[in-house]
Amino acid sequence: MVSSQSVTTAVHPVCWYVRLRSGADTAAMIEGGGPEMAEAVGGMFVGYEQYADDTGGHWYRATCDYKYFLGDDPRDYNDYARAWLEGRTPVYLPDGQAPPEPVIDGATLAQAAWDAVTIPTATISYNPMYGDVGATIVGWDTWVWATGDTPREVQVSATAGSTTATITATASMLTLQPKDGAAKCTGFGVPWSQENDSRGTDCMIVFNRSSAHFKDSVTPVDVKVSYAISYTASDGATGTMDTHTMSATTSIPVAEIQAINTRPSTEP
Repeated sequence: MVSSQSVTTAVHPVCWYVRLRSGADTAAMIEGGGPEMAEAVGGMFVGYEQYADDTGGHWYRATCDYKYFLGDDPRDYNDYARAWLEGRTPVYLPDGQAPPEPVIDGATLAQAAWDAVTIPTATISYNPMYGDVGATIVGWDTWVWATGDTPREVQVSATAGSTTATITATASMLTLQPKDGAAKCTGFGVPWSQENDSRGTDCMIVFNRSSAHFKDSVTPVDVKVSYAISYTASDGATGTMDTHTMSATTSIPVAEIQAINTRPSTEP
């Protein structure tokens, strides 16, 4: 099963524009500081003189903050911020005009989208099921397979501005840990049927003890599905994320077939 999701989430950019003084206040600051201020700061606010009488519009400056950066190496952040800030001098915007839209890089967008995703918990069914309680039998091959909304693959796409990121989470098999038994799974299992019985399955448990000693007479089985996660983005970003594991505990009733041995009699 492939699950495709569309999510909405808030993403703070690593770099964006912050609002500064109005045109009038900026001009007053520069000109009030004398020649030294005009030389030191005036070059940053190119054309500030023409906005000296404007009290509604504002200057905006590009900035970055490490706390929004997903990487662990400050040197990577420095490289990213330096590249983003290069050539981005302060800009003046009239009253009511929105500042330049910040760019959400592909890696940041992918992580934010993944954090908002919900993967269904794995559920299973099994065979054989005997009696009113649907018990399997000690020593028999118990087929197990994923059911319901258990996905083998999850794909998520997210868009912010001009950037689109696509995340793919892929799992290859169920991981089963039964009490009082051994599991062998190399896939997600095959639903049992008479037709499938001759073909075999890639996921089964052999129980070595009945459930009689467990609470409610059912044997606990831990079920896990681990997803390898990768992403690509329209800005060229690619990468992987930490493996994501979904875990749950279910239960299967296990019965034991009792046999009575009798000694043949020699009497007629």
